[in-house]
Amino acid sequence: MGLTYKDFQEDFKRLYQARPDLIINTLSNIFTMRLIGNKTHGDMAEIGIAEFIDQFMYDYDCKHVGKDLFRAKEHEEDIVVIDKATNTEIPISLKAYGDGPLQLSTDKEAKMFPELLKYGEDIKDPETILEIFRSEAFAGLSHVNVMPLIYKESAMECNIMVFDFDAVVQNTRRILYVPEKKKYDFDSKGLKDYKGRKFPIYVFIDEYGKYICEVRYGDAEANALQRGLWTHTVNASSYFNSLTDGWISYEHNDTLVQLLRLALNACEKGHEDACAILQKNIDFIIDK
Repeated sequence: MGLTYKDFQEDFKRLYQARPDLIINTLSNIFTMRLIGNKTHGDMAEIGIAEFIDQFMYDYDCKHVGKDLFRAKEHEEDIVVIDKATNTEIPISLKAYGDGPLQLSTDKEAKMFPELLKYGEDIKDPETILEIFRSEAFAGLSHVNVMPLIYKESAMECNIMVFDFDAVVQNTRRILYVPEKKKYDFDSKGLKDYKGRKFPIYVFIDEYGKYICEVRYGDAEANALQRGLWTHTVNASSYFNSLTDGWISYEHNDTLVQLLRLALNACEKGHEDACAILQKNIDFIIDK
């Protein structure tokens, strides 16, 4: 039997604990891409983390498949990690989000919200909640492997936080419908006015009345930001496993920006020479 995503997480965390400098360096380079464009770092994160796994996690290979037009993806993956011992493939969706709302699944077929509507507006029965999680609309969540790179740009901090889907099933005690222009209030454990919401959501709540996650409006008219399964990295922090043992500081690498400027104007021979130099440098980093 091959390794699972949770096994991979533990291996990643052990590497971080042994050599924090490796991931801090890579994350610094990834978030330097925000100096080029606000969305550039997301695509670079997919490439950078895939290469990080290839270079530094010896029990794994990793392929970047996020933009592969000729591959029929079964999951919402951007990279595929391969356990070398068994050739087991672990698809992973990489997210580079600011600290706050985080999309966990796009629910492209818009099944989740309509499924919840079948059960009413305030769902508390434990058996009913389990029935919802076992339904076709929600069954796929157990196969969603999301690896979010969460950042606080003003503080220049990052945290690789993985949401625990199993904990959602184990801890959800209430699923509450929240209409447009309303929000769930943690103190009163009820609803209050909120002008910022244009579409309804369902909020998943634990036994202490705390927020776990939410399913957003799933109509055909809804865009990607208005549908699917979401959580909040601040409000649901206890439902995340940090692979970096919390927040770590990163730095911008201005030289990397200059390197990219030159690379985009150099020929392939120059790129070959640069690759050889960079690989030699990575080998030096590993051995130091």
